[in-house]
Amino acid sequence: MAHALDQLTGLSYAKGHATGNDFVLISDPQDQLVLQAEHVAALADRHFGLGGDGVIRAVPTAAVEEYAYQVEAQPDAYWFMDYRNADGSIAEMCGNGVRLFVHFLIQEQLVDLPVGSTLQIGSRAGVKQVTRLEDGYAVNLGPWGLIHSEQANDNALDSLVRAHGWEQGRPALSITMGNPHAVVALAEMQELSALDLSVAPAVDPVPEHGTNVEFVVPAEPLVSEGIGAVTMRVHERGVGETLSCGTGACAAAAAVRYWAGSTTVIDDWVVNIPGGQVGVAFRKNEDGTDDVILSGPAVLVGRGVLTRD
Repeated sequence: MAHALDQLTGLSYAKGHATGNDFVLISDPQDQLVLQAEHVAALADRHFGLGGDGVIRAVPTAAVEEYAYQVEAQPDAYWFMDYRNADGSIAEMCGNGVRLFVHFLIQEQLVDLPVGSTLQIGSRAGVKQVTRLEDGYAVNLGPWGLIHSEQANDNALDSLVRAHGWEQGRPALSITMGNPHAVVALAEMQELSALDLSVAPAVDPVPEHGTNVEFVVPAEPLVSEGIGAVTMRVHERGVGETLSCGTGACAAAAAVRYWAGSTTVIDDWVVNIPGGQVGVAFRKNEDGTDDVILSGPAVLVGRGVLTRD
């Protein structure tokens, strides 16, 4: 771990969070930094490194060979969010991370984005549109989908999840937000609070590259003044339990909305997580799919240069 940090001596970084989901951010406009998995794990280590749920590198989209086509198709997507989980593994998307990423670009003076304006961001889950709000950012994460659509359409459930300490698995719905999620509904807040997420929940069947797991309690009543509400905890693959997960909040709202059925279509949601609260909105596309828009704050808390004694 120490050796990996030694290799990064002199690296400039920022630290920030979005509803408690925290990240180390690095500006690499010339694509000069080669981040290995061990570098990321060392930076994200909460005891021997800087600490974080992940590491985000800002690099030109054109410099990321396998995703350079994104900027060719959408020239405004100049910046690419190179996101890694805390264990160094690569992740497709992070809804909280992309909001913080845009805030970082603004603070680094790499982009100029007035309130009300939008920015295209390249990512491993496609180009995402982020809008600057008065009190944060809103990102259009694109359509949500069912991972096991045939089973889900038959039963509204498609897998089993067993949290640490549970004797039996509970039914779950597998949702993709560009990255995978398994959503489990719980009946009471007490059950949610008692969850032991220090160990990764077992998921069957589990997607090839693992999955995030959300445990959600719908509000009672579910809808108030036209807005649905749920409370959630999440175990993120490659990280562990986090205070917030943006794509997970979207997946949780999508699952509860799906379970509610066509007779109760709720387009606007509030999702309560340990790190605060985010908004999730569903907006219909011409092809019948629903784009999912995640909104919430983003904060930088410090900057520094990595040094070794």
